[in-house]
Amino acid sequence: MSDTHTKSGPETVLIIDFGSQYAQLIARRVREAGAFSLLVSPKTPIDEFRTHNLVGIILSGGPSSVNEEGAPKCSEEIFTLGVPVLGICYGMQLACSFLGGKVEGAHAREYGRSSLQVKSNEGLFRGIPTDTAVWMSHGDQVEALDDSFEVLATTSTCPMAAVVHKTIPFYGVQFHPEVTHTVKKLLV
Repeated sequence: MSDTHTKSGPETVLIIDFGSQYAQLIARRVREAGAFSLLVSPKTPIDEFRTHNLVGIILSGGPSSVNEEGAPKCSEEIFTLGVPVLGICYGMQLACSFLGGKVEGAHAREYGRSSLQVKSNEGLFRGIPTDTAVWMSHGDQVEALDDSFEVLATTSTCPMAAVVHKTIPFYGVQFHPEVTHTVKKLLV
């Protein structure tokens, strides 16, 4: 089936579940925003993605490290489907590693409320204050990216807390936008 084929059915956001304790909450937040959502396994074949009226993909967080052997991974072909992809925590780390970034153990593990410094109140962060509270829960983080990325936000210990790819519709956030502890909601 061609990616240009018009799909029937509800506009769907597929959430690739990497074992996040918040996967069901992510699905609920998507539905509250007016889109249909489905949780799928990282092992879901890319052809299954093409059967949906796909408008976006979310890569959930999870307890694994992208650097450990046997860590869950999805197909890198998700970036060829022509829809926006949002990586949350582990999902951000996995996508950034697919796209040439380097993920390492964080120098200071973050768990709990953190102060996020937003570089620009446009796009993903439109309407978000330049200093806002977010919920972090990670031991690894993205440590290096090439010039195809732009850093959108930082914390005191995470210099790449939110990023966007300049040519692929990919956004990554190290924090959890789906939880109530993250005060302001992103405009995805």
